[in-house]
Amino acid sequence: MMRELIVGTRGSKLALIQTNWVIDELRKAGVTNPIKIKEIETKGDKKLNVSLPQLGGGGVFLAEIEHELVEEEIDIAVHSLKDIPVELPEGLVIASIPLREDHRDVLLQTEGKTLSELPKDAIVGTSSVRRAAQLLAQRPDIQTKWIRGPIDSRIDQMVAGDYDAIVLAAAGLNRLNIGQDYMTEHLDANTFVPAMGQGALAIESRETDTEVRDILARINDEATEKTVTTEREFLKCFEEGEQAPIGGYASMVGDMIHLHGMVISSDGQTIMQHEATGSDPFALAQEVADNLIDQGALEIIAAVNEELQGS
Repeated sequence: MMRELIVGTRGSKLALIQTNWVIDELRKAGVTNPIKIKEIETKGDKKLNVSLPQLGGGGVFLAEIEHELVEEEIDIAVHSLKDIPVELPEGLVIASIPLREDHRDVLLQTEGKTLSELPKDAIVGTSSVRRAAQLLAQRPDIQTKWIRGPIDSRIDQMVAGDYDAIVLAAAGLNRLNIGQDYMTEHLDANTFVPAMGQGALAIESRETDTEVRDILARINDEATEKTVTTEREFLKCFEEGEQAPIGGYASMVGDMIHLHGMVISSDGQTIMQHEATGSDPFALAQEVADNLIDQGALEIIAAVNEELQGS
């Protein structure tokens, strides 16, 4: 009898859409096993009134799901790659990284204004230290304010007038097919360098479960895997960098990888950037990180972490 596969996911609308998309891709790739979805509530879903850095960062969306994976309650876990810390729990692996969605950030605004057109003191909602810093780098005269909750609820909060604009990942909006009426601009990835892995999904499994790993490998996208591996290795070069305002985006240029890395102070006034091209994800990530560390990136990261702990 063919083995039934149980896929664990958060219960948010976006998480379920992403999980169903993965199942559809597996079906297209010829996987005929019965597949069942199991919704799992995480700490990050329960505490919506607390900012992510105070909760402990992206990993707050993972612990309960990964526990079920280790305990063999589920066989597969679908995550947004940028929520996954660079070090995985022992015994778990990222078995597949499918084709990446749009990597960029988007500004949403009810009156069609772009970032440069927002009035002085406009309140822009974001749940990311990096986005807040990049907004202030371009518009030091605006205010950034924490916003949490599912994407549709964030849009509702903006429409209700709690925020003058919000910044969200293009990928989530595309997958949910919402917010298009309020999108005023896709923020330029050269100045608004996205989070490492933004727009990509990661499918996690047990290291020893070779049957599931072989199945998931069918929908792995090699170019996406190479580029996001470079981005994650870049992040790994910075100790205590998980919550810091670090951006990293890698793209394929022919058969070479191009990486643009950025570290920025929380007020947006000190920006360190470096770009390089190479063939090896690990060496390239180290090269770009070393350049930023030479510029003083670790001091900025330490200062931001101190601010977050005090908040």
